Amino acid sequence: MRLNVSHAAISQHVRTLEEELGVQLIDRSGRAGVLTTNGTHLSEALELGFGTITRTIRAMSDIDSDRPLVVTTTPAFAAQWLLPRLAQFRAEYPGSDMVIDPTPEVRTLEPGGADIALRHGGGVWPGMLAEPVLRSALCVVGAPALVATDGKTTLEQLAGMTWFQEIGTSEATGFLSRHGLTRHGGSGMTFLPENMVLDAVRDGQGVAVVARAFVEGDIESGRLRVLFEDDEDEGYYLVVPRGPLRAVARQFRDWVRNQSSAASLAFRQRDAG
Repeated sequence: MRLNVSHAAISQHVRTLEEELGVQLIDRSGRAGVLTTNGTHLSEALELGFGTITRTIRAMSDIDSDRPLVVTTTPAFAAQWLLPRLAQFRAEYPGSDMVIDPTPEVRTLEPGGADIALRHGGGVWPGMLAEPVLRSALCVVGAPALVATDGKTTLEQLAGMTWFQEIGTSEATGFLSRHGLTRHGGSGMTFLPENMVLDAVRDGQGVAVVARAFVEGDIESGRLRVLFEDDEDEGYYLVVPRGPLRAVARQFRDWVRNQSSAASLAFRQRDAG
């Protein structure tokens, strides 16, 4: 064990702590003890506290200066927003090594792991600092050939269509659940990698839920049609742990902020025109 302390000693310390706090931290009713709700809360607080201490020491000592910047985000955001702009980051900060981790899984931001996340949601992640990068409603899109009219499709009609969803995500199933829809009429759900979902939808094979910002070009050109649009206040956020960041992480954070501000200004000017 990293602390060179036996399991018996740890168990005794936990029991002593339970007596001092007057709450049970571990449920010992089964063969293996599991954290109670209070134990989970304390564990999360300790992890946050020790994580902040570790990051502060690493930042002060520059111990991770040679380690590549690790950015975790969704495949859709990486492909549609980040990668088209990445050359600008390399031009501003030449020589910076970085790893882009495109995954639908929510990675833990921890010392020695991922430095920064770009996540979709409502902006609240416990223990993290989040600021908006891209506001975009989720919408259901399909090819014009799939729908006979120019008007929006009813929810009941959508429930009978073939659906495509990115592997590891829940946009489509979440949309159906949110609106109380049950798929019917022989409709199916096909799970594909992110880049293949839009290919299938553009080909007229079915519908998918996407962030509207990522398909504006398809909508304007007529390749895709918005069949339904949610008005939930969500979007993509820059997420960092509390406490100091490594120099390269600070550079990337500031660069994303500038990119977000420039994109928002361009959108407002286009909208006004």
